[in-house]
Amino acid sequence: MASIDKKGIKTIADNRKARHEYFVLESFEAGIELYGTEVKSIRAGNVNMKDCYCRVVDGEMVLFGMHISPYEHGNVFNRDPLRSRRLLMHKREILRLYGQVKQEGLALIPLSLYFKGSRVKVQLGVCKGKKLYDKRATEAEREMKRVAERAMKDRRNIE
Repeated sequence: MASIDKKGIKTIADNRKARHEYFVLESFEAGIELYGTEVKSIRAGNVNMKDCYCRVVDGEMVLFGMHISPYEHGNVFNRDPLRSRRLLMHKREILRLYGQVKQEGLALIPLSLYFKGSRVKVQLGVCKGKKLYDKRATEAEREMKRVAERAMKDRRNIE
């Protein structure tokens, strides 16, 4: 599940549902405040980002709904798997995002979780919700690309 690209970034989890449900207008990188057993559990790949979202609470960016399974060797040091986690961003970035979300009715959705060096980072997206017809159009476009690629592959195999 984890993949490493050439910049030393190891992807742990992707929120594929977010790209299906929202248009991603802009993305940001944020650090995340974790405990030791949570990091060990993340290294093992025990993360679910399906229904998570972000909010600005008292001037701080907070991540809600991300499930990090308890570390199996962690005993008393394990934390609540669904606890809210603080995201680490500059104050001016947080205020700018807060203004966008409040004025334009957008949402802050975590898109992926990855290691950058030894640090865990979250890619946040400023997103706008898709309507049902947008989802259908996206699916139809994806299917057309798939058919075209299949036709090109078959054509190459014939020659």
